[in-house]
Amino acid sequence: MKLIGHLYSRIQLSLKKPSNQDSSSSLGSSRAPVSMEKPPFFPESSNAPEIEECQQSPVPGDSSSATCSSSSTQVKNMEASQKLRDLQWGYQVIKSSSLDLHSISFYLSQPTTCCHQETENSVNINISKGSLSHFSDLLVLLKTSIITQSSLRDLEFHQVEWELQQLRNLGVLLESSSSIKQLVFKRNRFTAECLSELSEVLKKNGVIKEIMLSESNIGPVGTSLIASALKVNGSLEELQIWEDSIGSKGAEELSKMIEVNSTLRLLTVFDSKSITATPLISAVLARNRSMEVHIWNGENNEKTSKVVEFVPENSTLRIYHLNVSGACRVACALGMNSTVKTLDLTGVRLKSRWAKEFRWVLEQNRTLKEVNLSNTWLKDKGVVYVAAGLFKNHSLQKLYLKGNWFGGVGVEHLLCPLSRFSALQYQANISLKSLTFGGKRNKIGKDGLTAILQMLTSNESLTSFGIFDDESLKPDEIIRIFRSLKKNATLRCISLQGCKGVDGEAVLQTIMGILQVNPWIEDIDLSRTPLHNAGKTEAIYQRLGQNDKAEPEIDLLKDMPMTEPKSCRIFLCGQEYAGKTTLSNSIHQHFSSPKLPYIDQVRTLVNPIELAVRPIGMKIKTFKDEDTKISIWNLAGQQEFYALHDLMFPGHGSASIFLIISSLFRKPSNREQKTPDEVEEDLQYWLRFIVSNSKRALQQCMLPNVTVVLTHYDKINQPSQNLQLIVDSIRRLRDKFQGFVEFYPTVFTVDARSSASVSKIAHHLQKTSKTVLQRVPRVYELCNDFMQILSDWRLENHKKPAIKWKEFGDLCQVKAPLLRVRSRLDNKEKVETRRRAVATCLHHIGEVIYFDELGFLILDCEWFCGEVIGQLLRLDVKKQTSAGDGFISRKELEKVLRSSLDSQIPGMGSRVFENLDASDLVRMMLKLELCYEQDPSDTNSLMLIPSFLEEGKGKQPKWPINSSECIYAGRHLQCDDSSHMFLTPGFFPRLQVHLHNKVMGLKNQYGATYSLEKYVIALSINGIYVRVELGGQLGYYVDVLACSTKHLTETLRLFQQLIIPAIQSFCHGVTLTENIIRPECVRNLIPPRYRRNQILPQQLLKQALLSVSADNMYDYQHTWDLIADSGRTIVGAGFDYARDLLSDDDFREVLQHRYHDLHNLAGELQIPLDNSQDGQNHASTNSEETEGKIEPTFAGIAKGVEEVLQRLTIIQQELRDIKQEIQGLRYYEYRLLMELNRKVNYLVNYNVQVEERKVPNMFYFVRTENYSRRLITTMISGINALRLHMLCEYRGEMHVVEDQIGCEVMQVDNRAVKCLAPYMTKFMKLVTFALKIGAHLAAGMGEMIPDLSREVAHLLKSPAAYSAAGVAAAGVVGVAAAGRVERNRGSRDIQQDLKAAQQWVVDFLRDQGCSGGRDIAEKFGLWRVRYRDSGQIAWVCRRHIHIRASEIIEVPL
Repeated sequence: MKLIGHLYSRIQLSLKKPSNQDSSSSLGSSRAPVSMEKPPFFPESSNAPEIEECQQSPVPGDSSSATCSSSSTQVKNMEASQKLRDLQWGYQVIKSSSLDLHSISFYLSQPTTCCHQETENSVNINISKGSLSHFSDLLVLLKTSIITQSSLRDLEFHQVEWELQQLRNLGVLLESSSSIKQLVFKRNRFTAECLSELSEVLKKNGVIKEIMLSESNIGPVGTSLIASALKVNGSLEELQIWEDSIGSKGAEELSKMIEVNSTLRLLTVFDSKSITATPLISAVLARNRSMEVHIWNGENNEKTSKVVEFVPENSTLRIYHLNVSGACRVACALGMNSTVKTLDLTGVRLKSRWAKEFRWVLEQNRTLKEVNLSNTWLKDKGVVYVAAGLFKNHSLQKLYLKGNWFGGVGVEHLLCPLSRFSALQYQANISLKSLTFGGKRNKIGKDGLTAILQMLTSNESLTSFGIFDDESLKPDEIIRIFRSLKKNATLRCISLQGCKGVDGEAVLQTIMGILQVNPWIEDIDLSRTPLHNAGKTEAIYQRLGQNDKAEPEIDLLKDMPMTEPKSCRIFLCGQEYAGKTTLSNSIHQHFSSPKLPYIDQVRTLVNPIELAVRPIGMKIKTFKDEDTKISIWNLAGQQEFYALHDLMFPGHGSASIFLIISSLFRKPSNREQKTPDEVEEDLQYWLRFIVSNSKRALQQCMLPNVTVVLTHYDKINQPSQNLQLIVDSIRRLRDKFQGFVEFYPTVFTVDARSSASVSKIAHHLQKTSKTVLQRVPRVYELCNDFMQILSDWRLENHKKPAIKWKEFGDLCQVKAPLLRVRSRLDNKEKVETRRRAVATCLHHIGEVIYFDELGFLILDCEWFCGEVIGQLLRLDVKKQTSAGDGFISRKELEKVLRSSLDSQIPGMGSRVFENLDASDLVRMMLKLELCYEQDPSDTNSLMLIPSFLEEGKGKQPKWPINSSECIYAGRHLQCDDSSHMFLTPGFFPRLQVHLHNKVMGLKNQYGATYSLEKYVIALSINGIYVRVELGGQLGYYVDVLACSTKHLTETLRLFQQLIIPAIQSFCHGVTLTENIIRPECVRNLIPPRYRRNQILPQQLLKQALLSVSADNMYDYQHTWDLIADSGRTIVGAGFDYARDLLSDDDFREVLQHRYHDLHNLAGELQIPLDNSQDGQNHASTNSEETEGKIEPTFAGIAKGVEEVLQRLTIIQQELRDIKQEIQGLRYYEYRLLMELNRKVNYLVNYNVQVEERKVPNMFYFVRTENYSRRLITTMISGINALRLHMLCEYRGEMHVVEDQIGCEVMQVDNRAVKCLAPYMTKFMKLVTFALKIGAHLAAGMGEMIPDLSREVAHLLKSPAAYSAAGVAAAGVVGVAAAGRVERNRGSRDIQQDLKAAQQWVVDFLRDQGCSGGRDIAEKFGLWRVRYRDSGQIAWVCRRHIHIRASEIIEVPL
């Protein structure tokens, strides 16, 4: 037979593997599952290369030296293709190891003796019957060959009749080789002694990975011996036995071996009897072996077929054919198995005896996911057993039973564990997701149909259900099956393939109707049914979206048409008695009755009922202006309603106009006019309110449109100076808020009761609304449609002011196709997201009030703001309950709500409880965080409403603990721009509730306590006591104070992780800056009016730490001023260490910043060292020459820095506490600083030939700007008004000389730029470096750079520009790039640059008449000295001359 398939390639090709392929790769190549009708390997009768005729050279010891003859053509072809060699060549190859052999194949009993090289790594050796002694010789020779030890991988033996000695030689060979991995015995013959010897060889060998025995007649005895060897062997991974009858005894012995051997990975057996498969696969399953198994048989010379296949990679066991007893044994092994996830017994004839065993498998097995029992001849009894197993099974997900012989009884039992028969009953099996059954021999019957209908109606887990090829169900029964799917929300796929009852128009219409009602069905498979054969199912497939041209899913929010909004809101803002209601009525009257001419002269009167009872809460009036809907929102001016204003503020992109209304009189009942300051205060509050909420409303597309209206103008008889002052103050406010709001330039002065006076405002509003609608973002066209849809819904539902979210969803499903759940094409969550987006858009444009937390949409905004929220905010609990400190029980609160909202004046009664229950209002308050429950788990828990709280009685607060171990910390969070923004009145009450919910929602509360006052939150958590206080006029800051015995870091982490994030979550758009409060003020709880000057910006303290050297970081102190009141000391002056003001986390941030600076600057300086010989030949007399040549370049400076910075990295990773980190930083920073100063000193002094250092070398330029000095970092032609200054050059301590006069440079010309640019570039780099690490080199320069961070950023990023005649030099850290140029230019050019700069200074000072020592001392405060040790010249200040007198001597010019 022909070698085919997977294992054919294993035998023919893998035995000649390349040298780099080990046994593992060989194993990997054989893992693909084999499911073929024929075995993958069936050996032919002979695979030996036949060489019939060739000229053979004599071989020593070979008695038969006969020559073979054949046609010359055949010989040439054979020689060309197989590279024939004599046996002597084979001997020579093995001895000399001239070839890198991986495989050697021996073919015995051949017509001739010869060799041929099959590939460059493989050799075939043919040995004739008369030359068998060479076989033993070659085995012995291989034992000592280098090939055996290095490259030989595979040995093949064909047609060998083994003798005991030969097998022993083979054993010695294998024992001596560590590289041979594979043995192949094909058509070999073994005696009993040889098999025993082979068994002993395998017991001892620990190298061989693969053995194949083909047509070698080892039989049961040989199999038993090999099995006994493999019980001991721990290396063999693949065993293949082909075309051999191992018998039941051999199979049993192999199964015993499997029980103890855990290394075997592949077992392939081809036997004439299929009975051998049962013990083998049973052992593999019972012991949970991850072993690939392939069992084949060719019984009675029939067609070869596979019996069993198990592939661990996909955990699939496929049984092709077994007898019943074998199948039962396999089932027993599956009970506790954990390696098989898919069991496929398709086509295996099974009986109820097997099903009885399989019931136990289903009850015990926890890993089996899929079982295929199709076409297994199971009848009712067998299916009953399977169904019984499903009751206790919790893992099986797919079960296929099509093509069996069971009827209605079997169907009834099978579906019982998947059904519920009452509302109180649980479904027994909820893991099974897919079930199919049916067949031409199935008779479902009446009982089976009933069971199917009950299952489809009640099942809550099955996603796929199929009935195949059924001939018993009639069309009316098919209709009943589909109708049962109306309420099924879990089934996704139903298949009725080949069912004869799927026929007729009635069935088609039923299916189409169900798809309209049930959108969750994704697939209906009706192939091979009469309806499908008649071509009538296309409409069903199109409805399901399964046709070939299915449309892609549309993203509503991206592709829905947009249009201009058609509604605009006008907000009337103002204090009490400002005349907002009267003005609102007049504007509404103007637009509603424009054609009545006598109205202009009539003063409209307020409704008599409104005179008796002043308006409570927000009032809204709506009218139409052409096709635009305009609504006037009259914001309640009473103080208690201010918290409501935040909730009602227009969102992003809303078309809104703000009218800020202020009365010119304090009260309408008298003629006492407001002062300009009072009017300004009124207007400023509302302007800040508008700006604060506009910032909070995410990204505003346009500035808020603001118009100022002054009312009660009719009471002013004649213009007064007071009115002019008011106008001037409004003008100042307009200038102040420019860029924050869009001010209408005209201030309206009106009599709100006169329509003639109001007409100008009305015309302004009409014009402005059209402008605003054109400028705001476009809205979804659907939103404009929904305005009418919601209006119609209210008419149909008795003017209900609110719609629940579920009802809104039903409305979308019916009225809005774009928001409809449509079968499988729509994801329910996505549709919900789209619906929420539309509801939010409607909220932003003012059509509804919608908060995601509420669970319903408010359609009548006036009802919600006035009757619901307005009444909630005005509840007087104390008059109706005994509640104190803001607490009230839920039942009492509901009672108060009912009594308050039902006791309205006749004609103005509340409609709240016609639409909402009192419990709904309580839940609304909880969702909007207007109150909180003390214990959410208790239905009778007390509730706290912050609006009920009163201010404290003035008692001095105290901390609950007070001991010497206590630490105190405080943070002052202040509006960054308090002149334009503030924390709105609604901020703190909601923060009180929100923070409570956050604290009580923590997993580990550590016995947290929580209490409130009007403007105070007091809480304790994990032993840390915290007070959160709202302060400042109009609330522009929040103080967070803490007292604890914990570590400062733990206390501040509570701030950073809980308190401050909660505060910032309510301040969207309002930036809060964090400041440190003096701990002494926190200790004594000093009142806010005193501690407001005892704060320190946290960022400023961090910058201060960065400005000092590491030596001073740990002991850095901040000094506090004295607090006094009328000469009485409240808190004395004092200081605190920075380490007591910052947490360890903050301190580490400072240190990380310092590390970062050092690394960055080192990175800028890390330039490879020059190899220029000029620099090496430069003469120098300083002491550094003894330590080695140092380049006078920045690369030279960097050389000593690299090692220090590498150590810095290690230190940064190893250090643990702050003090240790600072010590490490200080040490290595000192090392770095010394290296820098030493080499900078050398750089400065290397060119002693320039006039023998008659002038200083370290110079810089300063420019005076606005009475301050500014360091010049770049030199540009034409710059003027500069002053030249010199540094004190004392080595290691270079610094700025105080009170130095310097020399004025009138103007920088091109020559100066050319000479100075390279020097300035390099020197400024050193200055930057020094400033970063606090070096003396930059001492005194910090004050010359007001914004050091900006200046350093300039040095790091911006290349300096020079005139065309100048040199294009990079800005300081552009020097890193310049350094790369330096490598090419060499040291000579660098020396020339520095020499040119120094020469320019000499020439400049000579021109200025400042060339003598006395002149330099007068101008620069520097004297010429010589170091006693090195003899170098330097220019130093007077202080160094005195304190370093022992080290230097003065050398005057």
